[in-house]
Amino acid sequence: MSSVLTTDHPAWQSYEDGTHARAVRTASGIWVVSHDGDGLHLVCVEGTEDVKPQIVSTDPAHLPSAAPAALRDGLAQLGTSRRLANPWLWDAITTAVLRQVVRADQARKLYRTWCSTYGTTVEGPHGALAVAPASATVLTLAEEQFAGVGVKFHRAALLAAAAHYERHHREWEQLDAGALALDLIRIPRIGPWTAATAACDYTGDFSTYPHDDLAVRTWAAKIAPSYPWPGRKDKAFGPLWTGWAGGDRTALHTLTLATLTWGAHAR
Repeated sequence: MSSVLTTDHPAWQSYEDGTHARAVRTASGIWVVSHDGDGLHLVCVEGTEDVKPQIVSTDPAHLPSAAPAALRDGLAQLGTSRRLANPWLWDAITTAVLRQVVRADQARKLYRTWCSTYGTTVEGPHGALAVAPASATVLTLAEEQFAGVGVKFHRAALLAAAAHYERHHREWEQLDAGALALDLIRIPRIGPWTAATAACDYTGDFSTYPHDDLAVRTWAAKIAPSYPWPGRKDKAFGPLWTGWAGGDRTALHTLTLATLTWGAHAR
């Protein structure tokens, strides 16, 4: 069966030769993760190799049978998807915060500018790659430094998240996706959507993703355009989506992550 890399995170850079690459920070160092015609490559470029990035595989055989056939068939064509579970919770939180309010393309630009300006830059297979500034660094930035890279709107949320992360990250890192999302909601200016997307990115478990998210709705409708999907303002989409999986969390994870993967490649 074929496999495809999930490149939904804004850190992924794409190159003309088909290579995808990003830099990630683990508990022991910075790694460059890349994917090309020869497969996936993980190289530690700073620190030690003690803690390696983890890849989550999603098999279309686990798609819920109750989902529309057109949707299942479209997703099955992807084959097995492979997604990097974000090894740094702070980056997952940062990414989710920077996605608040703005469109996906704009969030991608904001994230990359934020990282390259205040984060750590390393060399990738086709040029520079950057990881996010640490929470301690964020707490030292002046107001004009946020504004200078276009994240003035996100300043309050980033500062609140950084302060809480400094105090609680060790306990947060031990939680599953659902429990982590509930804890992150306690941060000022972090709502359910931001908390859930950060928790899913970090744990690699998309069974707790906000399933009525616009991205899920959009890509599902493009995969199976003839299905009578609920309208954009209709609250029936979430229960419909989760209902197809019943109580099977693996099926729900597979359905949701495969749909987001399909969308990343369609884009």
